[in-house]
Amino acid sequence: MSQPTPVIQARSLVRRFDDLTAVDGLSLEVKAGEIYGLVGPDGAGKSTTLRMLAGILPITEGDASVAGFHLPGQEFPVRDHLAYMSQKFGLYPDLSVKENIDFYADLYGVPKKGRQTQMDELLDFSNMRPFKKRLAGALSGGMKQKLQLVCALIHTPRVLLLDEPTNGVDPVSRRDFWKILYRLLAQKVAILVSTAYLDEAERCSRVGLLNNGKLIAEGRPDEICKPLEGKILSVRTSNPWLANHILREKAAVARDVNLFGDTVHVVSQDLDGAAAQAKEVLETAGVGIKSMRKITPSLEDIFIRTLVTEAEEKSPSPALSIAEENPKNGKENSVEVKGLTRRFGSFVAVDNISFSVPKGQIFGFLGPNGAGKSTTIRMLCGLLAPSSGAGTVAGRDVNTQTEQIKMNIGYMSQKFSLYEDLTVEENIHFYGGIYGLKGKILEERKEWAVAMSGLEGREKHLTGLLAGGWKQRLALACAVLHKPPIVFLDEPTSGVDPLSRRKFWDLIYEMAGQGVTVFVTTHYMEEAEYCHRLALIYKGRIVAMDAPHRLKTQMLDVSVLDVRCRRPQEVIDAIAAMDAVQDAALFGAGLHVKAGDPDKAKKAITDLLEKRNLGSFSVEKILPSMEDVFVSLIELEDRKEEQGRAA
Repeated sequence: MSQPTPVIQARSLVRRFDDLTAVDGLSLEVKAGEIYGLVGPDGAGKSTTLRMLAGILPITEGDASVAGFHLPGQEFPVRDHLAYMSQKFGLYPDLSVKENIDFYADLYGVPKKGRQTQMDELLDFSNMRPFKKRLAGALSGGMKQKLQLVCALIHTPRVLLLDEPTNGVDPVSRRDFWKILYRLLAQKVAILVSTAYLDEAERCSRVGLLNNGKLIAEGRPDEICKPLEGKILSVRTSNPWLANHILREKAAVARDVNLFGDTVHVVSQDLDGAAAQAKEVLETAGVGIKSMRKITPSLEDIFIRTLVTEAEEKSPSPALSIAEENPKNGKENSVEVKGLTRRFGSFVAVDNISFSVPKGQIFGFLGPNGAGKSTTIRMLCGLLAPSSGAGTVAGRDVNTQTEQIKMNIGYMSQKFSLYEDLTVEENIHFYGGIYGLKGKILEERKEWAVAMSGLEGREKHLTGLLAGGWKQRLALACAVLHKPPIVFLDEPTSGVDPLSRRKFWDLIYEMAGQGVTVFVTTHYMEEAEYCHRLALIYKGRIVAMDAPHRLKTQMLDVSVLDVRCRRPQEVIDAIAAMDAVQDAALFGAGLHVKAGDPDKAKKAITDLLEKRNLGSFSVEKILPSMEDVFVSLIELEDRKEEQGRAA
């Protein structure tokens, strides 16, 4: 029986920009009803590949066929049969949310009849229905991303090209987004998606690992992970960051040691020997071990293992010297907030919040898109006046001393805070000038900033042409050129690959170790584990605040089961409908199932999987992840609100 013709077929694709080869002989196929995940570090060629297949960027060499149309040659007719979502917002800021969706529906030829039902379904999945009348230009970064998703999905194309579609989107909406994708698969849509979330890539039918424009690994996620099977030890400790550095230095049996949320993954041919050695060196250092177990490798394990080179490991960023120049403000807490509120007309974006952040603490601020995170940061940075309430930052009043606050903080926004039409060194000079740096001091800081960003030799390059990881580190360097005592980072690693995120957090920990206070928002739940303390904000109110490990162990009144099986999307609805199960959601390549009676739920799930004959599977009770806690707290608040309305 002949195989169906692929809907997307790339043959030896090459794309050059002057002397840079961005894509180098790439070949791949995507069939109808298949989702293909393209992963790789920043600058690997993912976006360039998608833009060539969308007919937007000319192909230098090679050719492709998309939905039966040949490229190069048929770039215009192919666009009627695909939907393409780029990383840049393709929205009209002066149109409302509904008007933007209607515009794209008209563009794609979606009939008026039935359009409203499709629009309402997408607005509900993205939690955007309350904002239908709001101008797109007034939305937060994450909400713009969700609106762009809705616009791309308003019609059902033969081909869907998604370039990192869930960047800046909270975990609740990401889960719903993947449900939509699986529905499209059932309609035989061919989907090619690039993503910086490796847990998302594990849900794809097949995955391609791209590096320096070349495909270096391809296959089903479980096939790609096969080389590390039986070779990974997961170590949970009281201080994962410290444990990671100790094991890197002293665990001779380990081939690789990397931090994953609240655990350290140790790669070794001899897991028993690695466990004994880890126990010895950590106990000697006074780091308490909570658990050690052999685990199934994830795509992120493979990603890190494949792409980390000796040169990267042995060339750390130059030391960041800040502590000796921190101004003394005479206060133990770097940030103090009492009853802080911000209204926009009748809309309350931040609702009477209070908290404090001690000096040298990494304070994480979590919440869904539109919850009030960025608004809070803008008030604390002196960029937005509070409607009511009080607060101090570095000892300066947020109501009356905003200019003094600005000179005593570093601020990195969701958009990297850089001028893309300036070169690397021009950006550094610009920010140095803002902070009053000049002469020898500015030159010394510039040298450090370039080295920290990994941009030696690229000082004259335009910032807009840099990969995301480089932009991110350069933006942080510019934000701390003046050595501030407090740094505000608003979703700083959105869309950045796992390797770059780890390097970025090394810098954050180095700053915190010298007494710098770091206030950070993030949608990466793994990153949230790295913070000393977390606050969860929802609809403008803080609903939980504590250390990560306490939130995970004390905030849920149910157990979590980790279910691993082939094609988990096919059984999720059946599992969620079980009497013993409260909720089931996609998590990486498996499912996380919440159950009040875990033993009863485990038996019911085991019976179901055996009847479905899905091959080997596992059902294991685990410690809740930060994502489990995040989603549960949001759902709890929604239930309280519904009960309040009903009462």
